[in-house]
Amino acid sequence: MSWTLAQLHELLGGREGWQSKLENDSLLITNTDGLEAYIAVAGEQIIAETLLFPATQVNDAAALNDTILRTHQLFPLTTVGISNINGDDYYIAFGSLASGSKEESVVIEVETLFRNTEAFLDLYQDQLQGVTV
Repeated sequence: MSWTLAQLHELLGGREGWQSKLENDSLLITNTDGLEAYIAVAGEQIIAETLLFPATQVNDAAALNDTILRTHQLFPLTTVGISNINGDDYYIAFGSLASGSKEESVVIEVETLFRNTEAFLDLYQDQLQGVTV
């Protein structure tokens, strides 16, 4: 079975402390801390992504990128990247898994993304301006 957004909406929206909302071609999950994750099904993958901060709030991009490359392997299932959204660059955290993954694996992926997002924001805080955890 490959997951659809409607099925993911039912699965993830039913988790205690999470709210889910279908938005265009994605699913928005919000946890009790107010963190938002966007979930999309793209072919054979489910992609879970959250915005960390705008690139304009980074004090020294080269130093932050060096720190990210040296530390992101400490955070299982989640990678940090840069995406352009409406003409602006944002640092993002994301993970992916097969669209046929078990229910438990999907939940673990999103839980881990939320947990790692908080850890990334805390770890990189000193290199940012105007971003508070």
